[in-house]
Amino acid sequence: MRSEITADQKLREQDFSRQEATSDYTFDRVPREERKMGWLSITNITFGIATAIFYFQMGSVMALQFGAVNALISAGYAIIVAGILGSIIVYLSAKSGMNVNLLSRGGFGYIGASLTSLIYASNFIMYCAFEGMILVAAVHAFFPAIPIWLLIVIFGSLVIPLNWFGIKQLDKLQKWSLPIFGIFLITAIVIAFNTPSINSGNFWTYMPEGVQIGGTALLLCIGMQHGIMGLTALIASDYARFLKPKDLKIGSIAIGFIPQIFCFGVMGGLGIWFGVKFAEANPGVYIVTLLGLGGVVFTVLTQVRINITNIYSSSLSLSNFFENMFGFTPGRRFWVVVAGVIAMILMLGGIVDHLQIAMTFQGVALMSWAAVLVTEALVLKKWLKIGPRYYESRQENLFKWNPVGVIALIVPTVIGTIAALGYMGTFLQNTAAFFAALMAAVLTVIVGLTTKGRYYSKKEVNDIPKDDWIA
Repeated sequence: MRSEITADQKLREQDFSRQEATSDYTFDRVPREERKMGWLSITNITFGIATAIFYFQMGSVMALQFGAVNALISAGYAIIVAGILGSIIVYLSAKSGMNVNLLSRGGFGYIGASLTSLIYASNFIMYCAFEGMILVAAVHAFFPAIPIWLLIVIFGSLVIPLNWFGIKQLDKLQKWSLPIFGIFLITAIVIAFNTPSINSGNFWTYMPEGVQIGGTALLLCIGMQHGIMGLTALIASDYARFLKPKDLKIGSIAIGFIPQIFCFGVMGGLGIWFGVKFAEANPGVYIVTLLGLGGVVFTVLTQVRINITNIYSSSLSLSNFFENMFGFTPGRRFWVVVAGVIAMILMLGGIVDHLQIAMTFQGVALMSWAAVLVTEALVLKKWLKIGPRYYESRQENLFKWNPVGVIALIVPTVIGTIAALGYMGTFLQNTAAFFAALMAAVLTVIVGLTTKGRYYSKKEVNDIPKDDWIA
């Protein structure tokens, strides 16, 4: 009797996992009849990324180290490049009903795509840890009696239940929290305007001693932007796959550009201003100084908003990786817990001390991946007519490896990382991610022409709606 109950429980658990994977469409395209979200709703969800205090910190650090003008120019560069990449990827995702993990399966092979899933998941988990430590630092500064390890456990655990019910819950959380965020942000700006500045003169004229506009200082700012640009361009695909078909054109541009404008322009620009005004790079310090307890609440709100999206995207990527590699499908909620626990372990282990190295690899790998996806779609599939015009995600129809994506990702990532670590000169060190992305685009075309699309699909399928084709 006991064994029968155990078997019955296992069947119920397997059925639950299948239902959960279906409702979140973790392993397959979102059917057109389930793409019901308007572009405003999806843009609102991606604002959870754009409102992260991490962008304050990036702007403040760049301005204080390399000058406000260089930081502002690099912000404009980031908006344009990440906006273009993001808009194309959003279009591909919304058109096919698939996120970047599933879009990669044909071009990389279903085992090869596991590499991208693992890179993607690790990026989101690391960013969850980075963002979580900003939150913990702000709360600890106001309540020093609470141990840091306890704050890590509390706020690291909080994002797990907030992710339990998938994208619909995320939409609701971001909608009600955005006005509160706006009130706190405007209050901080008003108070800062009425607070004497430590540095005299206009903030955009601030320049550290010995630093000039352009040159190495600008390249260093651009290099810092590269560390996050690939992520912001790719992440929207997790949500854009639910976009209403009628919103495809306006949604692609809006979801691709609006978050980038807010990330790098508004939040990054305010970070530049705050940093110069208060001669402080840590937003956990100047926001709490400006707003007191309200600054703590503001920090908690912004960091929870970004971290629920980090955990959501990492859970999808982990699901794809273990389904591809091991056929292990316990359900997205299982991976929500795993991602949350790993992020807490990284925070407890001092991941923030290795921020620069982590961002270097992330920037190179993610920009290369984005370049492969965009080049494959626009050059190979649409222009050269190499490979199928649709995207396929089912393992039984795919090869394990496709050299097009695998070579075009691994080679630029390795060379770009070597360049970013300074072994190929100052110029390439600070433009490594852009250099890697160009190399990835070129290799995608070369390997695609060489293989003539042989490794995209084992057989031609006839059950994918023509409306989901990209050409």
